[in-house]
Amino acid sequence: MKLLPISILFLLVALLPLIASAQTQSFSTSAGVVKITPLYHASTLIEAGGKTIYLDPAKPTKFDGRPKADLILITDIHGDHMDPDSIKAVSKSGTEIFAPPAVVATVTSARPIANGETKTWGDWTIEAIAAYNLKRGPEPGKLFHDKGRGNGYVLTYGGKRFYFSGDTEGVPEMRALKNIDVAFVCMNLPYTMPPDEAADAVKAFHPKVVIPYHYRGSDLAVFQKGLEGTGIEVRLLEWYPK
Repeated sequence: MKLLPISILFLLVALLPLIASAQTQSFSTSAGVVKITPLYHASTLIEAGGKTIYLDPAKPTKFDGRPKADLILITDIHGDHMDPDSIKAVSKSGTEIFAPPAVVATVTSARPIANGETKTWGDWTIEAIAAYNLKRGPEPGKLFHDKGRGNGYVLTYGGKRFYFSGDTEGVPEMRALKNIDVAFVCMNLPYTMPPDEAADAVKAFHPKVVIPYHYRGSDLAVFQKGLEGTGIEVRLLEWYPK
């Protein structure tokens, strides 16, 4: 039977979560499987133990048909990380939000977590890692991301440690990380760092697996080459679906 255009539209909407699931990464832990799905740019879906976590839900990600959030983590004040419309779209009664104090000034329902702080949420431990620029900014004397404003996060569940860098260069706090199982690391100019610098920073803390994200316009082959021979597994996922 020939489908009408509106029927095709509804079919595509229904299939979107299935298409995204092909990119879902599953990681075994002592508490069960953690599933991590790339959504767009920095937006990420994390599922484990019957709970749903969104990291930086933001446009143009469509959240129709996706589970509502038990927890939302926000890394910074920019619109590709802090998007009130998307936060509303994934929220339900009882949704909790953790965010840097600079974000809490706008998202007043969020609970503050500052660089260096650690919080416990259910079976998860959440560490806020400093995320900032060392040298890049819009003009001399200014940085795109000031130290202390944004967070990366180390999330620990069932003994496995997952790092999400947020917007940052290869800062000392990143390079000093220990025992990271899976790292999601940003790379995009001019705002964070190029792939070769990202690879150098990753070598310093040597996660078991690294997944580039927030990489719009970057040459991921350069990142891969920079990590050849290190024993670090590089996984490339599609964060910019057409």
